[in-house]
Amino acid sequence: MEGISRQQRIGDKYKTIALVGNYLPRQCGIATFTSDLLQALAAESPDTGYWTIAMNDIQKGYDYPSQVRFEVYQNKLQEYHLAADFINMNRVELVCLQHEFGIFGGTDGSHILALLQNLRMPVVTTCHTILHNPDVGKNDVMKELIRISNRLIVMSKLGLDMIRNQYAVDEDRIVFIPHGIPDTPFIDPNYYKDQFGVEGKKVILTFGLLHPGKGVEYVIDALPEVVRRYPETVYLILGATHPHVKKESGESYRISLQQKARQLGVDNNLVFHNRFVSLEKLCEFLICADIYVTPYLSKEQITSGTLAYAMGAGKAIISTPYWYAEEMLADGRGRLVPFADSSAITEQIIELFDHPVELNAMRKRAYQFTREMIWKKVAMAYLKVFSELREERSKKMYPAYPEKPSIGTPFDLPEIKLDHLLLLTDDTGILQHAKFMIPSREHGYTVDDNARALAAVMLAQDTMIDASLLESLSYTYLGFLDYAFDDKTGRFRNYISYSRKLGQKTDFEDCHARALWGLGVTIAKSNKDSQVGMAMDLFERALGACEGFQSPRAIAYALLGIVSYSSRFRGDRNTRHYEDMLASRLWELYRANATETWPWIEDIVAYENGRIPQAMISVGRSQGQDSLVNSGLQCLDWLLHIQTDDSGHLVPIGNRGWYKRHGKKMRFDQQPIDAGSMGEACVEAYFTTGETKWAHEAIRCFEWFIGRNDLQTPVYDYTTGGCRDGVQSNGVNQNQGAESTIAWLLALITMYHCRAKLAAIP
Repeated sequence: MEGISRQQRIGDKYKTIALVGNYLPRQCGIATFTSDLLQALAAESPDTGYWTIAMNDIQKGYDYPSQVRFEVYQNKLQEYHLAADFINMNRVELVCLQHEFGIFGGTDGSHILALLQNLRMPVVTTCHTILHNPDVGKNDVMKELIRISNRLIVMSKLGLDMIRNQYAVDEDRIVFIPHGIPDTPFIDPNYYKDQFGVEGKKVILTFGLLHPGKGVEYVIDALPEVVRRYPETVYLILGATHPHVKKESGESYRISLQQKARQLGVDNNLVFHNRFVSLEKLCEFLICADIYVTPYLSKEQITSGTLAYAMGAGKAIISTPYWYAEEMLADGRGRLVPFADSSAITEQIIELFDHPVELNAMRKRAYQFTREMIWKKVAMAYLKVFSELREERSKKMYPAYPEKPSIGTPFDLPEIKLDHLLLLTDDTGILQHAKFMIPSREHGYTVDDNARALAAVMLAQDTMIDASLLESLSYTYLGFLDYAFDDKTGRFRNYISYSRKLGQKTDFEDCHARALWGLGVTIAKSNKDSQVGMAMDLFERALGACEGFQSPRAIAYALLGIVSYSSRFRGDRNTRHYEDMLASRLWELYRANATETWPWIEDIVAYENGRIPQAMISVGRSQGQDSLVNSGLQCLDWLLHIQTDDSGHLVPIGNRGWYKRHGKKMRFDQQPIDAGSMGEACVEAYFTTGETKWAHEAIRCFEWFIGRNDLQTPVYDYTTGGCRDGVQSNGVNQNQGAESTIAWLLALITMYHCRAKLAAIP
């Protein structure tokens, strides 16, 4: 990192560089890193203007300093487009992205791609998280991020190898630059102890935002034996509870640690500092520690700012063997202990206290190793990368705009707007009909619509900023399903009047199956134990009714619910029994009815047809049954063929008679649930096969809602967030009922979820 002359520094050439990430005073490691990096870059190249695009995880944002020029609500896709426009219009010449999946909205943090794909300048990405075996979604996001980025910066040698090997990235595009640290002097730990009331004590320290994955409980379990040997020992835990943890469960984790300490008789040896401290104060805390402990519970951690800071302060360190710790603490720079092993922690603490010469030697080895990591040198290394990029750019022509995928629709999606859903929903559930946009109370509520609404809000969790609103709605719809269930028959009563009087009939297979689907999605997606528990109880009580299902759509919906349930609880043998039974029944219906010219499951193509091939493909993939997958793909292909106009747009089968075998195909009235279910089936087909044909078909189905239909008129109402009830021969049906509005929301949410996969399709 040495050898960069003043004339070579990037600050003499670039006018403006933007950092994208979190920023202080938001409390998280990425915010601290971005803030420190910006200040270090500005100190080394004062002629360049540095500012930040900051991600917000709360609606009101934070009281940022002037370095933050633009704020993005992390779950609002539209804000990412606006941020890209802001960067482009301000003639920023380089963007440095701080990437961690969890700080960006969308499934697996995919919203950030919408910003990057619209930039006109080079992108340098710092990879704060690299996964060894990422799931499909994170893998796709990472691939697209790599494609867009001109350089990738990793903060460990292992990270460099993982990026190079997993994604076949050219070595000249990957740069190792260590995590930055403050330039702290090598000071005796006793120097600051009096400031914190621990003078004459042996101090053990852990710092960072507090959450259950921190493993602090294992250090507390280790304390009794340490205290018996060294009664003057004090364990300082420095850091506020992680904001997201505090929002979900308050201070329950911290309180549990305090209770544990009291039970073990070491509460007088434990000190909590429940605050997020300044860098200066943090360094003082670090200096006063004799031993620093990182007892983290996950191996897949490719970097740790807290560990880097502790080493930079010259601490004797005990750590669990997560990736970064294994690399940084090699060659005697620290001690590694097994995960969740309090006895090993006890042993190492006592051994270091017993051997102060070795403890101090370890301190010195760690301190000397990190001298290349001080922010001044790290900033110079970043500047060298920026300079190389500018040199490369000057030697070749670049387009005015970056290369972008040619499928514009998924990346110009309307914002998810719940206004009309909220208008239709009261404290009972969602009303089924509307006159124009006004809820029609005379027609009451149905299980059909409340089950669909429950699925929609559960699937929308990654796409909306207001998680509390989605949570509140989900409780309303889940409560409705519970109220509508008849324990005597084991079936749902589909209809409830506005006066909350239950209907008497419980023989509606389709409504029962839709309820199972909504419950299955809730079980798969909810992070609330109480909600999952209630949904599971209702799901299990309702599952037995599937024995008598004969309707293909009921079978399909039940299977989709079971596959969702099994994505979380695959080991449930009872549910697997129903999955096998229903899959066999669907397969037999197909074999009994399908011919070469009519590859369909019954003698009529009626409503919500896409759910049937979607279920065949989904359960076929889940069970490894290629024959079921292929039959589902064949059904879907045929449905698309018979529902495509000569001009290429989707024409859902009309509900004025449907389409009977050997009969006439009805063109009107076309319903949103048919376009929506077809699009979701196409996405399922694409995820299963990887064939781009299905992605294009999914987009075509989605476009039916926004004007690519017989009338060339949007069915979605941009002003209300609702969806009109269908396409008629004389125009669009102006009523905006629950079924249509939810069909639109599900279609839109599905497109949000598959943005990352669709990004690279030509």
